[in-house]
Amino acid sequence: MIKLLIVDDSALMRRQLANVFQAEADFEIRQARNGREAVEENRAFEPDVVTLDINMPEMDGITALSLLMAERPVPVVMVSSLTEKGALATFEALNLGAVDYLAKPGGTISLSIEEISAELVAKVRAAAGARLKRNGTRGLTRRLREERVRPAPRPLAVRRGVASDGLVVIGVSTGGPRTLEDILPLWPADFPWPVLVSQHMPASFTRPFAERMNALCALEVVEVARPMPVEPGTVYIGKGGADMVVGQRGGRLTVLSKPESQEFLWHPSVELLGRSVLEHCDPARVIAIMLTGMGYDGADAFAEIKQRGGRTIAESEQSAVVFGMPAELIARQGASLVLPAEKIAAQVNTWTGR
Repeated sequence: MIKLLIVDDSALMRRQLANVFQAEADFEIRQARNGREAVEENRAFEPDVVTLDINMPEMDGITALSLLMAERPVPVVMVSSLTEKGALATFEALNLGAVDYLAKPGGTISLSIEEISAELVAKVRAAAGARLKRNGTRGLTRRLREERVRPAPRPLAVRRGVASDGLVVIGVSTGGPRTLEDILPLWPADFPWPVLVSQHMPASFTRPFAERMNALCALEVVEVARPMPVEPGTVYIGKGGADMVVGQRGGRLTVLSKPESQEFLWHPSVELLGRSVLEHCDPARVIAIMLTGMGYDGADAFAEIKQRGGRTIAESEQSAVVFGMPAELIARQGASLVLPAEKIAAQVNTWTGR
């Protein structure tokens, strides 16, 4: 039995969310109307997982989350509006320890809930078994970030093309934004390879996420909303609500955003990105990294990258918030190495000669 605490100031929203989980056989449910009640119920009910609204009276969700994590840490799924303001609040929540997020339905709530009910249940089930990240690694990352002097980017004239340098591809889902904050800031501005990141995320979230990561990283971080030539020392974040692929334009490797393919379950699709990399790049010059997330997205393509001479890393169960995607890569014998998140940046630096 999974003990679930639903926190929202809207009585209608609470009822609709409760109805979704009451239709399942293994949930025991309690509700709270605001952050203050959430903190009290976390003590009394001791839930296995919490769904938490952000904007509430008396105590908002961000304040409540900080108190939950300080007093009795519990996996939390944030229920956020599909706006850039909501995205920024959600990233703050993930930084505080929330493991996942879901877009709050708009319009007619009962109809919207039906559209997201399967995803909602899957995220809550995954969160109930998620590994909560601790602050030790993040403290180290923050100190390294603060101590590092951001070097000037290399002039474009001396940059070598991807064909001779290589490419880093990252697939990630649940728990990904916080895990990426532990990895990408540890690569220097003169990192010699481009980095493509397929992070499952709503359309309105990826631009604020790219801007946030750009402020944290020495590398330039951009959202792929249009065709862009692939350059060393740049991180390309796939636009939410679309798929990201690579192709050739004018003899140059180019990253593209295209409409979601119905062939794939998750978006931006890691599998589709991996397949396009196999088609247009030398696999022996590719490093593919599978980080935390539900499901199996990208496991087949990344395993083929390894089989064709590339190097791959699967995040270990020790650090993964949700071990699904890395576990699937390992099960396919597709991981060259299995490493905790805090060791991945250093390993890639070694492989790329940094």
